[in-house]
Amino acid sequence: MKKIYFSVLMIFISLSAFCQNKNVDFDVDNFPGKESDFYKARTEFKKGNKYFDMGKSMYVTALKYYLDANKFNPNNADLNFRIGICYLKSVQKVNSITYFEKALSLNAQVDPKLKYYLAQACQLNLDFDKAIQYYKEYKIGLAPSDAAEESKDIEKHIEECENGKELVRKPARVFIDNMGPKINTIYSEYSPLINVDESKLFFTSRRPDTYGSKKDENDNEFYEDIYITDNKNGEWTTPTNPSKSLNCKKHDATVGLSPDGQTLLIYKGTNGGDIYECKLDGDEWTKPKKLNKYINTGYHESSASLSYDGKIIYFVSDRDGGFGGSDIYLSKLDKKGRWTEAVNLGSIVNTPYDEEGVFMHPNGKTLYFSSKGHNTMGGYDIFKTNYENGKWTEPENLGYPINSADDDVFFSISGNELHGYYSSDKPQGYGRQDLYIITFLGPEKPLINNTEDNLIASQTEPVSEKVIEPVVEIKQNQLTLLKGIVMDDLTSEPLGAILEITDNEKNEVIASFESNNKTGKYLISLPSGKNYGLAVKADGYLFHSENFNIPASSQYQEIVKDIRLQRLAVGSKIVLNNIFFDFNKATLRPESTAELDRLVKMMNDVPSLKIEVSGHTDNVGSAAYNKKLSEERAKSVYDFLVSHGINKDRLTYVGYGFEKPIATNDTEEGRQLNRRTEVKIISK
Repeated sequence: MKKIYFSVLMIFISLSAFCQNKNVDFDVDNFPGKESDFYKARTEFKKGNKYFDMGKSMYVTALKYYLDANKFNPNNADLNFRIGICYLKSVQKVNSITYFEKALSLNAQVDPKLKYYLAQACQLNLDFDKAIQYYKEYKIGLAPSDAAEESKDIEKHIEECENGKELVRKPARVFIDNMGPKINTIYSEYSPLINVDESKLFFTSRRPDTYGSKKDENDNEFYEDIYITDNKNGEWTTPTNPSKSLNCKKHDATVGLSPDGQTLLIYKGTNGGDIYECKLDGDEWTKPKKLNKYINTGYHESSASLSYDGKIIYFVSDRDGGFGGSDIYLSKLDKKGRWTEAVNLGSIVNTPYDEEGVFMHPNGKTLYFSSKGHNTMGGYDIFKTNYENGKWTEPENLGYPINSADDDVFFSISGNELHGYYSSDKPQGYGRQDLYIITFLGPEKPLINNTEDNLIASQTEPVSEKVIEPVVEIKQNQLTLLKGIVMDDLTSEPLGAILEITDNEKNEVIASFESNNKTGKYLISLPSGKNYGLAVKADGYLFHSENFNIPASSQYQEIVKDIRLQRLAVGSKIVLNNIFFDFNKATLRPESTAELDRLVKMMNDVPSLKIEVSGHTDNVGSAAYNKKLSEERAKSVYDFLVSHGINKDRLTYVGYGFEKPIATNDTEEGRQLNRRTEVKIISK
């Protein structure tokens, strides 16, 4: 009797399992006694189909109706397949796996591409082996004519899965943190841009408070707008919409930002997609100005980045003549400040696939970009390449978990390369795409080979959700960040000024910047490996000079230097910090030329000006020797001015030796400050 009961039970369980895996059509005869609920569910299904048939932009809307219908009939293959497509092509993409697998179990023939889409979903979920299996099964099931057409695409995806397996095995040493609800919303946030010291963040969002608050009829989402937030004491402020100063009533998106945050490149959906430039004038942005024909064409220009000196623009375009769909190009400014004909970066960087999201680091040599080519693990991955010895290095994948099997694009990084910013559609986010901050830990240092010490450390260190090895070597970047405020020396009022950077060895002005005319703030990036001269100029003031000799081996550093400009008045004086002499001699070195040329220009600009050139030394050596040396050096400057057309009657020179120190002579730094050449206004 027990055996008969057990057999009946097993038959019942088998029949139940069979019914669960049997496709159930939306036919009223399949739901006796549930006719009312059936008609409601079928209506939801039809509504979902209506929006589904309108295309990808309406998949989120269709999904709502499909899920309601699925509650009533979870065993319809077509419905499960459509739910899977809605998830895969919109939000929470890995949710599609459950529904594709259900559709497969109910009716493997529900759609010819079911296994292809299931493979994509498994790839996005980092289940690479299962993805490869489904890709291969899909390929085997293709007709010969279809296989010939689709095999390249399938093999590309299988290669991505193999890349993904390798990258996941060796994860990058990073923390990745959501930037939180103050920045992110239930809507999309993407394309983050930071200035070099991470004090400002610009990004794009499609939230309801966009300027105009209208939706794009093509995808039923709010138009893109640009938002700005400031870093105050380590916390990001609530983002603000700069309204019509940067945004219009249609699409406006962040594209690129100069390292000092004073020039913003934005995207507008005109002429196929063009790039515009805005400049910060005080606290107001200038009207967007469309870049010229060498940048913008009738094709799609979508991303751009400026070099640290503002003389090169790197940008993305799908114009004819490239290596793939979208390629990265560069254009240089000519002497008249116009962008010249664009040049493709070449096949080392560009691939037969799409490149996007270009970002040139302020060090002037490291280019970050996203690509669907190279060794991507799926969609766009973020890569970096360096310009060395006249060519680009082989692009390096930033690795997992920075990169995923989905699109990872529009990445920017801080000047010290410790923090990266990007957007991602992660399951734990606040909405669709959210902004994330990446903290780079650098290469691991070996642990101290001391069992007792390590045991003590493991017992005393606090436990964290983020597991980190005890010893971390922070990566350093060869860049000097110079920032501060330009102000009037007497009133301390902020000044808008021109800051000119000179390569002293070449006697060549390599960049020109402006301090903000309302705050006086300036921010300059100086790549290592040069002797820089800085000249700060404003109308009605003596120019101010500084020297920064930064060896090639110099690591990342930040220098805060407030600059006080002296008014052009009798008695005002300046130190010529970029005048150089041979040791213990009065011979001007070639690196002094740019500074001397500035002095000549000042004298020509104010023809009535009369000055005293004075030489000063430290107290090493006798008073007589130092007085003679300082006078000879002052005369060398005097002679240069005379030889360049300045009347002798407007010039005097004197050597003070060590009679007028401006710092202690007890330290090397103080003695260096005392060894100087000065100019004082005698009359104007």
